Amino acid sequence: MSEGVQRVGVVGGGRMGAGIAEVCARAGLDTVVCEVDAVAARAARDRVAASLDRAVGRGKLERAAARDALDRTVFTGSLDDLADRQLVVEAVVENADAKTEIFAALDKIVEDPAAVLASNTSSLPVMRLGMATSRADRVLGLHFFNPVPVLPLVEIVSSLHTTPATVAVVEDFSTRVLGKTVIHSRDRAGFVVNALLVPYLLTAVRMAESGFATAADIDTGMELGCAHPMGPLKLVDLIGLDTVASIAESLYDEFKEPLYAPPPLLRRMVEAGLLGRKTGRGFHVYGRD
Repeated sequence: MSEGVQRVGVVGGGRMGAGIAEVCARAGLDTVVCEVDAVAARAARDRVAASLDRAVGRGKLERAAARDALDRTVFTGSLDDLADRQLVVEAVVENADAKTEIFAALDKIVEDPAAVLASNTSSLPVMRLGMATSRADRVLGLHFFNPVPVLPLVEIVSSLHTTPATVAVVEDFSTRVLGKTVIHSRDRAGFVVNALLVPYLLTAVRMAESGFATAADIDTGMELGCAHPMGPLKLVDLIGLDTVASIAESLYDEFKEPLYAPPPLLRRMVEAGLLGRKTGRGFHVYGRD
């Protein structure tokens, strides 16, 4: 890919996938978003359009640029439409089996043997995803942060098979094309950010669970006492309680450290469908997106 990445595919059009697609389209890239079916693809388009409108409303983007970004993005319900992509970023639910199945399918569909297959996983082993393909040397983790159009960081995670050339292509793409800041991590559960962040979030959940303090007071304490832009339980709600639980389970499975174990309250709330902002209720109550 001597000319650099020009054609990008994103699998999954939820909050993260839509955000990844948006930053790619705003960077002038030919972008295709694949969802499970045409209905979900339309919902993904609406999600990207709404985010672009918010950027215009905040004065961060010209109306014409927003229109151009949406026009250059294709939304589809078929993985086959990713056949000509040079980089595909998987951004589906944080579930190892689901992600592995997608990587096995992409390996057969994406035609260019030099194409890179990347996962936006928060914590799952990149090696497992790479070994589901015939091109493990071209597979890596490319972990964006929510909201993708706003937060400047990406983590690049190399497995034991990922080549330096693959890392170099994705780092150039992330920094020069998308304008992100890159940090690197070895292929271990949680990578850099979540290995540090998630124990803190779980401690806040345990504090609320024990009745030691209310969710509101825990968040206010960290916002005003430690100058955090968002309290830990608000952050859990933003990330999604199901995603936080999945990351915690991955961390605990790998390291068997008690601080990584998902608290019972977190598990019960996930079972109840109280997943945070995306469902309108988590540790706090929200209007539905």
